[in-house]
Amino acid sequence: MLEVSQDPLGQQAARKVKEGMIEVWAKDMEDGTKAVGLFNRGELAKNVTVKWSDLGISGKKIVRDLWRQKDLGDFEGNSPPKSNGTASC
Repeated sequence: MLEVSQDPLGQQAARKVKEGMIEVWAKDMEDGTKAVGLFNRGELAKNVTVKWSDLGISGKKIVRDLWRQKDLGDFEGNSPPKSNGTASC
């Protein structure tokens, strides 16, 4: 997570989606990837996904869970469901 915060490109994250208590934030990284945060700000558990088109990207992308420090796999069109956390693609 520190690498996202201190990325040399220096861009701030911007909110890409807000639907009720669900928010998706993203920022470009120096290496050409995007750091994407999927947030459920509600009290009840709810799966959150993001469409690549909301992030301005397309095609197959490798998604990594930065909290768990593991790759989740290749995805096309949207991210895997996530109840809360941050991913990079």
